[in-house]
Amino acid sequence: MNIMKRNIRLFLCLCALVFAAAVSAQTMKYQDLYKVKKKDTIYGIAKKYNITIDQLISANPDMQKPDYTLHKGDQLVIPAPVTTTSQPVQSTQQPATPAVKKSSSAVRIGVMLPLHNVDGDGQRMVEYYRGILMACDSLKAQGISTDVKAWNVPIDANVQQTLADNNAKDCDIIFGPLYTKQVKSMGDFCRRNNIKLVIPFSISGNDVASNDHIMQVYQLPQLQNELAVNAFVERFKGCHAVIVDCNDTTSRKGMFTSALRKRMEAAGIGYSITNLKSSEAMFAKAFDASKQNVVVLNTGRSPELNVTLAKLNGLKVTAPAMRISLFGYTEWLMYTKVYLEYYHRYDTYIPTSFYYNPLASRTANLERSYRRWFKSDMRQALPRFAITGYDHAQFFIRGLHKYGGKFTGTSQQSTYTPLQTPLKFKFVQGGGMQNSAFMLIHYKTNHTMESISY
Repeated sequence: MNIMKRNIRLFLCLCALVFAAAVSAQTMKYQDLYKVKKKDTIYGIAKKYNITIDQLISANPDMQKPDYTLHKGDQLVIPAPVTTTSQPVQSTQQPATPAVKKSSSAVRIGVMLPLHNVDGDGQRMVEYYRGILMACDSLKAQGISTDVKAWNVPIDANVQQTLADNNAKDCDIIFGPLYTKQVKSMGDFCRRNNIKLVIPFSISGNDVASNDHIMQVYQLPQLQNELAVNAFVERFKGCHAVIVDCNDTTSRKGMFTSALRKRMEAAGIGYSITNLKSSEAMFAKAFDASKQNVVVLNTGRSPELNVTLAKLNGLKVTAPAMRISLFGYTEWLMYTKVYLEYYHRYDTYIPTSFYYNPLASRTANLERSYRRWFKSDMRQALPRFAITGYDHAQFFIRGLHKYGGKFTGTSQQSTYTPLQTPLKFKFVQGGGMQNSAFMLIHYKTNHTMESISY
């Protein structure tokens, strides 16, 4: 029974209990799921698997209750014997010659994320990890085998201790870390040992620019703004832009609207600026009756969007022939339930690097499977973390299976159609690979939708 299968079975029976905070940065390795027989004892089970009674109890939280009694039919997690490494790996500036991987038919996966139930970070990453395991199960049916090992790496973890585990250097790919301060150590380790490091979520550093073993999924705000500006200028040539100052002192969208104005001026796209506090008459003067008007707010917040929509409704009453589109922000996807009708009415475009569509059959099927496996629904978050983990695992495992160490994740090597999170990597000069996947979600006036990829 391989490690991936054991992990799945454990999740089915224990869900998040596997990720108790007590595991700290130790490797979460399990050798079996044991069904208690009539004459079994705790001592006898521990002895059978060459573990201590304390190790058995630590792996099974129910056994820690004062009134716990062993019953026939109970399912017990059997942890692997705990071993320690006395010589931690030392980080160096210049890596040694990359190690040559042993040949193996299975793709060897490491997950180094905060996998615990202590706070939101851990709970989100547990769900992401579950998505990875579900992908591995799906790939097994297609003849792609995997070998999964996971480490709980919380924010205060000793990363060098985690990396000193002998299992770490045998990975083909590692998903993690979540925290910026852990990237350098993991990146150096992966470069030394010829391992691909996938950074799946937001960080503030730019190690991808200097480490050719990093594949950074997360897009920095500067890149997202650049991609959105490019898409706007390409799609709305010949249109008139209306930039609405929303008087939001907390907004950081000025970076986008400033870059957009410069590009529109260079491309010959006309625009005007109005204010959300303007009178109805002054607001209307910002629009061009002879062209399609594309409205851009300088905030992504819902209250200002709500006021803008009310002003547009008033404008359409006095000028029903006025052609109006909205160009929004990724945050607007969170408001879909409230504003869906308005998104369609005003031909709205939302730039994003992901799109969660609960009505898509593949997405609905995965959500049903998740509910069946883990006896709970996915967290109400955008993007869905389990689907993100599923998409990431499918993309990278398929790529490694087909291309081996030559897999770079470019569009030419794409082997997977994502449910939610597209991936398309480009080389960073002097460094690794950066995800450049980007799309516009278009809510059409005929109440249909389309996803436009760039």
